Parts: sequence; structure tokens; C-alpha cells
Amino acid sequence: QVQVVESGGGLAQPGGSLRLSCAASGNIALIYTLGWYRQTPGTQREMVASIRTGEAPIYADSVKGRFTISRDDAKNTVVLQMNSLRPEDTAVYYCNFDLKIWSGSSQQWRNIYGQGMQVTVSS
Repeated sequence: QVQVVESGGGLAQPGGSLRLSCAASGNIALIYTLGWYRQTPGTQREMVASIRTGEAPIYADSVKGRFTISRDDAKNTVVLQMNSLRPEDTAVYYCNFDLKIWSGSSQQWRNIYGQGMQVTVSS
């Protein structure tokens, strides 16, 4: 009912930049919160940044001042601009949508993750 497509990611050098993008499509009624999470092997998935409708974005302390999250509600898209990358930013990154979908004439909440993208920061 809802498809999520991620793009971006890959390899960057320390101090470099990458841009992650994620778009949702389908029978979407409302998108409330969009976010980015990341996970490394053997650890729990952690929130990197999120942006809720009508509120200021929030960031993990480790990325404040370096990463910027933005959303385009007309395109159901969320973007994470990552600057001044560090080796410790290496992880699989997942976008996340907290949204309502149409189910017949009613709306239902869904929380959906993208498929994940590898980001590697290395010289």
C-alpha cells in the first residue's frame, strides 16, 4: 500500500559530504513524522534526525551541526544532508515515515522503514 524508495549513500572520505533521499508513494493520507535512523552490526538502531509536522527538527548529539534533515510534503520526501562526515558515521541508514494511509474510507497509522542504505566514511 505504501512504497518507500531510498537513494544516495555510498562511500565518502572523512570531512566529505553525502546526501540521502527517501520518497514514499501510495495511498497516503497524512505524513506526520519523518526521520533517519542508522545501525551498525551488533548495535541497536539509533535515531539520527527527525522532523515532525509543525515542529523544529531534532538531532542526535553526535550529528548536531553536521547533518540537516528536511522534508518536502508535496513530494512525500525526506532528505538528510550529511556534511563533515566522520568514520564513526559509517552505518546502514534507514528513513522512517510515521503516517496515515487510506483504508477504504478510514485512515490507519503506519510506521514504515526504508530498505536501508550503506554509508561508509573512510580514506
